[in-house]
Amino acid sequence: MSQKILVFGAGVLGSLYSAFFHERGFEVRILARGRRLQEIRSQGIVLQHALSGKRIVSRVQAVETLTPSDDYDYIIVLVRKNQLEDVLKIVGKNEKTPNILVMVNNASGYQSWIEAVGRERLMLGFAGAGGAIENGVVRYALAPAFFQPTTLAELDGRESARLKEIKQIFKQAGFPVAVTANMDAWQKTHVAWVSPLAQAIYRAERDGVPLSSSKYILKLTVEAIRESFDVLGKLGIPITPPMLMFWKRLPEWLLVESLAMYARTTHFKTLVLRHSLAARDEMKQLADEFSALARIARHPTPALERLLK
Repeated sequence: MSQKILVFGAGVLGSLYSAFFHERGFEVRILARGRRLQEIRSQGIVLQHALSGKRIVSRVQAVETLTPSDDYDYIIVLVRKNQLEDVLKIVGKNEKTPNILVMVNNASGYQSWIEAVGRERLMLGFAGAGGAIENGVVRYALAPAFFQPTTLAELDGRESARLKEIKQIFKQAGFPVAVTANMDAWQKTHVAWVSPLAQAIYRAERDGVPLSSSKYILKLTVEAIRESFDVLGKLGIPITPPMLMFWKRLPEWLLVESLAMYARTTHFKTLVLRHSLAARDEMKQLADEFSALARIARHPTPALERLLK
């Protein structure tokens, strides 16, 4: 049976997932507004792979509203964290849809999400891609499958029938997919290393130097990530997935050199740099959320604070 899907959000990720779903034959609509709505209606969703240059145009049906009576099997929410509160107010009023998959950066837990859409409907996820929209064209790259596939979860960690179903939908659409039993730890770990990296980009921009050439900022970034992992440890939150412990286990000089090399790549510029520069408001909120965790843990984070200044 074909599942009816609404993707709420028409930024890079909403556009990317919608187009891939549509091209694989799924019944999908994308909720967009303003200029982005007009772009999609007039020219379709235009995707261009940042590395290969391959371009596709997908004629996904765009809508501009979600009413309480709209009937979908899944609503997939792909917006920035600072937009989420208002979006979930709209989604929560739609009682026809049994499954709400929220794929948004988060370090503050899920209580407000539960209150907005209901515990029994809420599903959790995180994208394995990134990029930027330039002149109506979505330039994107997928994260390496071994490092950050599209990741899905239930609140209670079980692998339910609907989780298996949505996992299969993503796989059929062409995305590497993983399931985690502890999405809260996964997302807090993600913020623990992504937030310092974004702040390093902003710091390099302020200093007027390329991040890849500033050993001082790169060293500060590695120290800040290690401090952030220590915060999670103090709170009893496991580093998830465990492979990310390389931030703690590898020598600092090796991490600095590796980060410098990565910062010179097209993949970094597409997946990390452009997104960070376009999402300063979201990154500010995530940094504030993690700082709150550090205060709860009562763990000093001097390197992170220097990056945030």
